[in-house]
Order: sequence, then C-alpha cells, then structure tokens
Amino acid sequence: MTVSAQLDKLDAESVTIEERSPFQIVLRRFVRHRLAMVSLAVMVLIFIVTILAPYITSFKVDELNVNKYFVPFGTVDEATGRVHYLGTDNIGRDYFSRLIYAGRISLTVALLSVLISETIGILVGSVSGFYGGWVDAVLMRFVEFMLTIPTLPLLLIISSMLLRNEDLIPIPDSVLNFVGKLMLLGPRDARNAVLIVIVLAGFGWLSSAQLMRGTVLSLREQTFVEASRSLGATNIWIILKHMIPNAMAPIIVDASLGLAGYVVAEAALAFLGFGIQDPVPTWGNMLSATQTYMFDKPWLPLLPGIPIFVCSLAFNYIGDGLRDALDPRLKL
Repeated sequence: MTVSAQLDKLDAESVTIEERSPFQIVLRRFVRHRLAMVSLAVMVLIFIVTILAPYITSFKVDELNVNKYFVPFGTVDEATGRVHYLGTDNIGRDYFSRLIYAGRISLTVALLSVLISETIGILVGSVSGFYGGWVDAVLMRFVEFMLTIPTLPLLLIISSMLLRNEDLIPIPDSVLNFVGKLMLLGPRDARNAVLIVIVLAGFGWLSSAQLMRGTVLSLREQTFVEASRSLGATNIWIILKHMIPNAMAPIIVDASLGLAGYVVAEAALAFLGFGIQDPVPTWGNMLSATQTYMFDKPWLPLLPGIPIFVCSLAFNYIGDGLRDALDPRLKL
C-alpha cells in the first residue's frame, strides 16, 4: 500500500496536533542549548550556596586567628576542630567563609543593578520610541551623549564622591535595612552597597533604553495599537499593556548578559579601591588584597578570580541560550 493510500484512510480524529504555548516553545528551545543548561545549573548551585552561607560556613567573616596566617588548605583548628578548607588570608581570617559571603554580596549587587537599570531603560526607551518627535530626540541625544563618555573613569570619580560624602545622597532607613538583611551587612556597609548599586545602575540603563526604543518603534505601527486607540485606550495604557510586554524578549536577553558585566564592574571598582571595602568581603576586594602576596603565593588570586570568571561565563552562556530560545526566526 502506497503512502498516499495510507493517508487517505486516516480520519480527522486519528490525526492530532500537539499545541504548545509560547512559554513551552521557548523552554524547549532553551533546554536544547546544553551550555546554557549547564551554566544555569552552576549558577543555581552558586546562589544556593551563597544563600545558605550562615549555615555552611563555620567561621565568621571577621573572625581572626592570631599567628595563623596563610595556613594550608584543609588545616584543622586545634582549639575548635573547625577546618580551614581554603586556608586563611594575610590576617588569619578563614578564606572559604569569606569567599562564600563575598559571593552573596557581589551577586546581590549585580542582580539589584540589573533590575534597576533594566527598569529605567524599559521606561525611557518605551516612552522615547512610542511618542517620537522631540521627546525621542531629547531622550536619545542624552543617551548618546552619556555613551560617549568613558564609563570606568566616571564610575571611579562618582563612586569616590558618594562613598566619602555620606550626606550627598540620603538613603531611607527602610532601604538600608532591606539591603542589610539581604547581604548580611550593618547599616554603614549596607549604605556603601546601595551606593555601588546606584552608581552601576546609573550608567547601565543606556543600552537597554536604546534596545527598548528600537523594539517599540517597530511595534507602534502594528494594527493592535490602532485597535487599542479605537477602543479608547490611553497612550500610557498602550505602553504598559502592549508595548512593554511585547518588547520584553530582547530585554530579558540583555539583562542576562548584563549580569556578567555587573559582576566584573563591581569587582573592578572594589579592586581599584572604590567599591565595598574590607573587612566586608567581595570578590573584588579579596582579589585586590592578594596583590602584595601573589608572587610568593601565585595561587592566591585564583580563589576569588575563579568565581568571577565562572559567573561571568555562565551568565553569558545563559544569555546566549535565551537569545536563541526567544528568536522567533529559529525553527523548533
């Protein structure tokens, strides 16, 4: 029997088509990206370890062990029986505990910076692209001007000014308490963390604003916008209800890729002495503290350097997987 004859015998009830929601399609594409899935598993593990830092570590981050500087890996504290899995630093503090707490602070700073910067970029870009005219001209010329300025020197100058002058930007106590509980910091250290987030997010929204504007420009001419207007919808309602949700795919990719940049930027500021400072541990200031001893102990910079490298690489692979999954031009 030929194939055509077999197809003729099939009735409508025997032929079923599996329907998938857009979320299922994106999820299926993302799961097929093996490097993205491995990176996601690595980042989930790192986040779990940093969240459970008070229960995993047996030493406090500022606990000193007199005359036990740079002890080898796996050294057991004779008095308490606790183990220094990664040894101690130059003043006898447990390196493993500080590394985990540093990950909690560095990753939280990166996440908060991404959330704030992407939110600002979404609002500015959607308003600029939707209204056009002089609104678009003013906003985009400002964005282009800011993008022409070298970012790192400006970050160093502004972070130095903010960290030295506590009254320059008043921060509500509720925000300090929230950040302090999130990062396990005191009020003063929480204020420094908030200022670093403000500095990073203050320059991180520029590219996302341009990306959102370009997407909204292509959407505002669609027929559903005219249909919404004919039903009496206001411009604000159209932006919030239709423009932003339909333009979120590239923003999600930009946010995932931006996480890697914020991890490196926070580490760079702390490494140069303009970020969160010791004794509060971050991967950046831990890396900075190894400069004096790296020639005698060349493995020392690798302890904070490897987590920075792993997180940056993982975020980039996750962003790459999301970009492929959210691209409507790709086939299933």
